[in-house]
Amino acid sequence: MFGFLIALISGALMSIQGVFNTGVTKQTGPWITNSFVQFTGFFVCLFIWFFVERKETGVGDLFHVSHKYMLLGGLIGAMITWTVIVSMQKLGPAKAVLVIVVAQIFVAYLIELFGLFGAEKADFQWTKILGVLLAVGGIGLFQWKS
Repeated sequence: MFGFLIALISGALMSIQGVFNTGVTKQTGPWITNSFVQFTGFFVCLFIWFFVERKETGVGDLFHVSHKYMLLGGLIGAMITWTVIVSMQKLGPAKAVLVIVVAQIFVAYLIELFGLFGAEKADFQWTKILGVLLAVGGIGLFQWKS
């Protein structure tokens, strides 16, 4: 239940952040906004790490990560921020988030299905494919003008 609640909060925060970042971009630019978002996020994370986690983990632990490609999260995060900003500008918040979430579901299922990036491999299930197709149909329904 806790994981479900955290996922709901994550989705809500991502939508709010996307709208905020798009608003800042209208007054500045996408890359300066992205830089500010990543910069302030870095300091918030460092602050929380200092008070919550520094006795258990240190910065040097990053050098011991076994799959170095896993360290690309910051680069991916910057691209996520930029793509959210641009998609919200072009599609509006609701449609952009709908398409983003459907893409997340599809890619996440592929990662599970093939056990990519160290994820536990899941068995193929038609119901999950049907769920993805239903979500894609939801995009079409969402765009339908009556």
